[in-house]
Amino acid sequence: MPADTVSVTGWGRTAPTAARLVRPRSYEEAAAAVRECGARGGIARGLGRAYGDAAQNAGGAVLDMTGLDRIHTIDADGGTVLCDAGVSLHRLMEVLLPLGWFVPVTPGTRYVTVGGAIGADIHGKNHHGSGSFARHVLSFELLTADGEIRTVGRGTPLFDATAGGMGLTGVILKATVRLQPVETSLMSVDTERAADLDDLMARLTATDHRYRYSVAWIDLLARGTSMGRSVLTRGDHAPLDSLPPRARRHPLVFRPSQFPAAPAFVPEGLLGRSTVGLFNELWYRKAPRARAGELQKISTFFHPLDGVPHWNRIYGRGGFVQYQFVVGHGQEEALRRIIGRISGHRCPSFLAVLKRFGEGDPGWLSFPMPGWTLALDIPAGLPGLSAFLDELDEEVAGAGGRVYLAKDSRLRPELLGDMYPRLAEFRALRAELDPRGVFTSDLSRRLNLQELS
Repeated sequence: MPADTVSVTGWGRTAPTAARLVRPRSYEEAAAAVRECGARGGIARGLGRAYGDAAQNAGGAVLDMTGLDRIHTIDADGGTVLCDAGVSLHRLMEVLLPLGWFVPVTPGTRYVTVGGAIGADIHGKNHHGSGSFARHVLSFELLTADGEIRTVGRGTPLFDATAGGMGLTGVILKATVRLQPVETSLMSVDTERAADLDDLMARLTATDHRYRYSVAWIDLLARGTSMGRSVLTRGDHAPLDSLPPRARRHPLVFRPSQFPAAPAFVPEGLLGRSTVGLFNELWYRKAPRARAGELQKISTFFHPLDGVPHWNRIYGRGGFVQYQFVVGHGQEEALRRIIGRISGHRCPSFLAVLKRFGEGDPGWLSFPMPGWTLALDIPAGLPGLSAFLDELDEEVAGAGGRVYLAKDSRLRPELLGDMYPRLAEFRALRAELDPRGVFTSDLSRRLNLQELS
């Protein structure tokens, strides 16, 4: 099978490494690629939206699974789809929305594959009520290191190790996913401003149960009495009778907005404290104090950045770090301290969101747990960033929280066991299932995910 040696990086465009890129077009070719990985092993890769090094493999093989992209069957009565792991959520929306169905969980981009959604156990704005993606997966087929294709059902150790397992148990080939019924392709959205962090948390705690989807953009440069000031955006799929008469003629049309791509070259330092501070001020001021029932496209509500191809270029050649953590309910003071430290460090982040997680799912390395999660982007070249984030890691771990492996590019391995208490079980299952370490990645080597101790 042809393979090219290429430089591979995550969406954050940091720490690129060279690997043999293999593009299987059938299950048989995928099995052959796994057999031929070589001493440095291999890892499956989808559309490359993991921010860090989870889908990189220096000196080894990377299996580009996007060629396996068939939608096999749709049960339009029962609301399930059977599709290959290389099918993107974007493609599912194109096909399913006209039939009155929507994906059960979507992150901030629809350009992720079903295999990647399971491997990272992605979450969205509806986690407080709907959980993460794997909760809606009925079964999947997994190509393991011994060359077998196993049908893996819910409630089994292999399912729980693979959901959130970052591709380290095998290559997901196809999956059956339960869908969300919708009457329209529009969203009914409520927007409001919160004056500070305490105001924000109080609003989310008191009213999140009224909304299927809920998220808050947060100004991490605001300090003093304005620290944590935010814009809340919450909503649900709009019912047919809420649409104006003209829109009811084609209620399920899916036409995402598209803008010019980000330029290939962006000056370093464009997103510094001054420019991001100005953006944050304008964004907060232009948001309505309270607005209810606005109709928005699905793409506008869920995936605004997808409308700008290659938006990750705006950080310049140095790239950026996406940092996401969660701390449990009862750890609100720890959350305040961490946000206070980020604000005091003057981290220039304009893509910062806070939301509440509901009950976690059983994936051994699945990220969500009941509590508060904050995600922020930071230019990788910010002075002192590495040491500062190490300090935040310590605080997160001390509060019983964790960082998200699908976005991580720099966590120290000694903290992993504190953050993920089922890590030893994951390592033991990997040792049994893949004793030669066929499935490996830059992430797994950096964090010693393949070691028993």
